[in-house]
Amino acid sequence: MVAGSAPEQGGRSEKAFSLPELRNLVKAGAIDTVLLAVPDLQGRLKGKRFDANHFLRRVAHHGAEVCAYVLATDVDMSPADGFALTSWETGYQDLSVQPALGTLCAVPWLPRTAIVLGDAVHHDGTPIDVAPRQILHQQLTRLSRHGLQPKTGIETEFTIYQGTYAEAERDRYQGLQPVTTENLDYALDHDPVCDRFFRRLQRALAGAGMPVEAIKTEASPGQVEVTFPYGDALTACDRHLLFKHAVRTLGARAGLAPTFMAAPETGRANGLHLHVSLWSKALGQLHAPDNEYELSPIGRNAIAGLLAGLPELGPFYAPNVNSYKRFTPGSFAPTMLHWGHDNRTCAVRVVGHGEGLHLEIRVPGADANPYLALSAVLAAIDHGIEQQLALGPEAAGNAYIGGGTAVPPTLADALAAFRSSALAQKAFGAQVVQHYAHLTQVEVDHAQRQVTDVERQRWLSRA
Repeated sequence: MVAGSAPEQGGRSEKAFSLPELRNLVKAGAIDTVLLAVPDLQGRLKGKRFDANHFLRRVAHHGAEVCAYVLATDVDMSPADGFALTSWETGYQDLSVQPALGTLCAVPWLPRTAIVLGDAVHHDGTPIDVAPRQILHQQLTRLSRHGLQPKTGIETEFTIYQGTYAEAERDRYQGLQPVTTENLDYALDHDPVCDRFFRRLQRALAGAGMPVEAIKTEASPGQVEVTFPYGDALTACDRHLLFKHAVRTLGARAGLAPTFMAAPETGRANGLHLHVSLWSKALGQLHAPDNEYELSPIGRNAIAGLLAGLPELGPFYAPNVNSYKRFTPGSFAPTMLHWGHDNRTCAVRVVGHGEGLHLEIRVPGADANPYLALSAVLAAIDHGIEQQLALGPEAAGNAYIGGGTAVPPTLADALAAFRSSALAQKAFGAQVVQHYAHLTQVEVDHAQRQVTDVERQRWLSRA
């Protein structure tokens, strides 16, 4: 865990531009379209494309209206009853999206296009509590009462398949072929298709002010990992959504189908590892003063909070039925809530030393909404610090074996723990818990009603 000068909140990217700069780019013909996007419950960008001149005249200062169901729907965008925010009973009213102008930047993977993220607000200007970006705002505010600010780095794994999404759907997602077929973990000899895709992705992200730290191929066929530099927590999540948008867009142009599913195939796992450190001007070093590898008391409280709190917050970091198929022994995804120094079998891995000492939380999958996953992490850390929870011994060796608290085994189990969690109620409030519990119930119900190819293969001739 790191200490030092507090990071600047919401720092502007070097490729971001102000409204006057956007106006000049529009006049020069360099930008003709502005995307106003609000992160939805699943961590996708939803919004509208605006003519750049109209955006400058009207939207930049007044915002825009979108149907409130963008924050009250499942992954299929199906209107669902049971959400308090909006429903058939309320007529699916609008909400307002106010541009967060500090996020305005170019989108090099789309021609002459800029994007700005927005905050969802009621018509009176008050924030919508269930909006993912607002939930993270709230957790950052709660943590600040301890004099702490987090820095965050996101490390994401995804799998690339040959062919387009349309082709995969046409073939009912059967016979998917990864873009590579062998273990290329840490390989530096990539085939021309992969090399070209990596170069285009790296160049596009740099053009948006989001330079990657590293791109590497992983152990599973077609698996790739991308890491980004440390920085402001909210900015890290904002950029993660732009990164996923770039991956999908550039993949489609290359005739590839990238997926961020947590377990795209049996025995394969894509993670969203959150690297988190805490910074404070008042508390001094958060590692032990006489041992730069040893955690300070506040660092130990934080890890204890994670181990105690994460089992109750599953829907925020493992949001669908497939998420739980990632948690298998030997997959490098944790199955038990343990901690350890530089131990990749643990849910919480302590890495670095001195001012570089920080936590890698390995529980979230690549399918997680980053705002919600990080909010769960910060809420659990806050809980540990506030309650001064004692930290037990670290895992020695293989954390997959032995006892301890298990990661929730299914989405239904995670939902039950989330609904009854006093920590969740305190950290997020009853309205947020109810909203995301209902979303999770929608996912559980959907899975229970579907007959799968696996069921037919196992039972069709035997039942």
